[in-house]
Amino acid sequence: MLNWRTLHRNKAFQYGVPMLLLIVGGSFGLREFTQIRYEEQKIRRRLDPSLVAKVDVKKQSVMLEEEYEKMKEINLDKWKNIRGPRPWEDSKEYQEQQRRNRTD
Repeated sequence: MLNWRTLHRNKAFQYGVPMLLLIVGGSFGLREFTQIRYEEQKIRRRLDPSLVAKVDVKKQSVMLEEEYEKMKEINLDKWKNIRGPRPWEDSKEYQEQQRRNRTD
C-alpha cells in the first residue's frame, strides 16, 4: 500500500497534481470572469431608440426607398469631380485655390 511519504516523493504526484488543479480551477475561474464580461457588453451595447430604426431590417427598406427618392432629385449632369489635397500639399492653401477656381 502506498503511503503519504512515497506519494510525496513521486515527481508526477508532486508537480502533476498541483498543475492539473491549477488548470481545472483556472478554467472555472476564467468562466466566471468571462461571464461578467459578456453581461457588461450586453448592457453597454443597448442601442438608442434613434439608432434602432437604422438597424431594424423592416424599417431599413423604407429608409432605402427614401434615399432613392433623394438621389432622383439630385442633378447629376452638372456634377464636377474635385480633387482633394495630397499628403504633401497644404490642405488650407489647396482649399483656397479650389474656391477661387470654382468662382471663376
